[in-house]
Amino acid sequence: MTELTVDTKIKSSYTDIWEKHKSAILTALCLLFILLAWWAGKQNMSTVEIIFFLLAYVIGGYQKAIEGLSTLFKEKDLDVDLLMVVAAIGAVAIGYWMDGAILIFIFSLSGTLEEYTMEKTNKDIKSIMKLRPEEAVLLENGMEKNVKVEDLKKGDVILVRPGERISADGIIVGGYSAINEASITGESIPADKKTGDEVFSGTINGQGALEIEVSKPAEETVLSKIIHLVQEAQNEKPPSQQFVERFEGIYAKVVVTVAVLLMILPPYLFNWTWNDTIYRAMIFLVVASPCALVSSIMPAMLSGISNAARKGVLFKGGVHLENIGGVKVVAFDKTGTLTFGRPKVIDVVPFTEMSEQELLHLAASVETLSEHPIAKAIVREANNQKLSLSKPEELQAVHGLGVHGYLDGKEYKIGKRDMLADISVSDKDLKNATFLEEQGKTVIFIAADGNAIGLISVEDTIRPQAKKVIEELKSKGIKIALLTGDTSTTGNAIAKQAGIDEVYAELLPEQKVDTIKQLEKKYGKVAMVGDGVNDAPALATASVGIAMGSGGTDVAMETADIILMADNIENIPFAINLGRRASRVIKQNIVFAVAVALTLITLNFIGQGQITLPEGVVGHEGSTVLVILSGLRLLR
Repeated sequence: MTELTVDTKIKSSYTDIWEKHKSAILTALCLLFILLAWWAGKQNMSTVEIIFFLLAYVIGGYQKAIEGLSTLFKEKDLDVDLLMVVAAIGAVAIGYWMDGAILIFIFSLSGTLEEYTMEKTNKDIKSIMKLRPEEAVLLENGMEKNVKVEDLKKGDVILVRPGERISADGIIVGGYSAINEASITGESIPADKKTGDEVFSGTINGQGALEIEVSKPAEETVLSKIIHLVQEAQNEKPPSQQFVERFEGIYAKVVVTVAVLLMILPPYLFNWTWNDTIYRAMIFLVVASPCALVSSIMPAMLSGISNAARKGVLFKGGVHLENIGGVKVVAFDKTGTLTFGRPKVIDVVPFTEMSEQELLHLAASVETLSEHPIAKAIVREANNQKLSLSKPEELQAVHGLGVHGYLDGKEYKIGKRDMLADISVSDKDLKNATFLEEQGKTVIFIAADGNAIGLISVEDTIRPQAKKVIEELKSKGIKIALLTGDTSTTGNAIAKQAGIDEVYAELLPEQKVDTIKQLEKKYGKVAMVGDGVNDAPALATASVGIAMGSGGTDVAMETADIILMADNIENIPFAINLGRRASRVIKQNIVFAVAVALTLITLNFIGQGQITLPEGVVGHEGSTVLVILSGLRLLR
């Protein structure tokens, strides 16, 4: 039994090596038989020489021939693989056995190098898959139980020991530790986490044992979403790649047609020999094939997407990497984007004789069911003051304005001034509200049974890196705009701190969409940066939608084209730079590929040809490998 197990393992090991390095092994055997054929030729063993050549042809070209024929018969189309095999057979037909064999070998070697370079491109992306733990330690009635991660349910409590990967998204309910979140956020410095803090699947626990309450099933974790998004990004082709692939099919037919004409016309037009004519036609088939052109785009795109993923920037497809390089305007939402999105209550101002605590209690009770950041700030302040809150009846959110509901039989409205448009507010109170707004605070009015009873001001802290990011974007010639549902006074105050010139304030979600369209018409491509449900329409409308990944809503992340996993807006200039670099590299690759092809075609027809078939193959396949390696520069 043991011997059988060992034999099985050895066979399995050999199978793995074969599957991983099959192309390289076949290429090496092809070269070996070419060398043996050359040796046999030197020994005047013509039959043996031809046998070795045939083995080289079959081993090096069989796989490509099958792929080419499959494309021809199944898809009724020509591809580069078939062109190369036809060229090699043509060389044999006129007695150029060695030239045809070298063509097959170099084509096989090129394919092997392409496979390895593309594997390098995909390595970082594939490594994300390995971050997902398969098992978790479930705590039940004080007992530990190993379970599959897929079996965890919301509310389960798991144990994560020091040095282990966290197996589910959740909230810490016991313990304290520093957690390496680089796999999610791109940040290499561990983040200190305590009871009440959120943690993510795939991140690495530090020195402390943690008890974590599961908040999401396995398929809905942030890591699972990242894997899904990256897989989508790999499969989605940018418009430039789609065009090249359509062009390739037409171009291959043109090449074959021209090659056939080149086999027939030169003897009559230029008095070439039939041998020379067919030989030059075979070289033309090789050097005119669009391998390098086809390989100019996707390696660069995948390398850029992989590079960005390491930094915590997720592109949902190559098209978005292509688009962001051409952005002329970056439009920022205010709350949760330029600011931290965790506003704090600063002023509580009653209009009547009630106390500040009474007004805060009423407002917090009405807002207790709301998910809006300002509502949460009011409730948080009431909890900090240990106020006992009630729950409202018939609470309704008025999109972009505030909330409306009933508490203890009274009708309450809480929100912007527009929410209370039909309610009278004294000039003194309005003047006080304006004064607070001029300081950059957001003012919320409160009305009970049709009477204004007070206001609460909240203030959100601007991100410390915001000004630096905006300066960097401006230095690249990019226009900056602030789009906010807040008042003009508050919007202008925040814009002044951040260094933004264009401010569009008091916008409802549909008005943000209109503003994005106006900016696109005026300047060109617009990138919208947001985090909330109310930003989703604008994110979808913009040329490029960028969502905050940690603090952003699921709706915003689903709608956006790019996700900043660490909410780090400093990655916006990085993403734009990457998009611009990708565009430059692709243009360089295309120009190089076309230039090499034209040069080789020209050399093939000067006089009766200045290049041999092997030289044409080296030039053609070499250019293909070079453009792939050029695309890999974006991994840096």
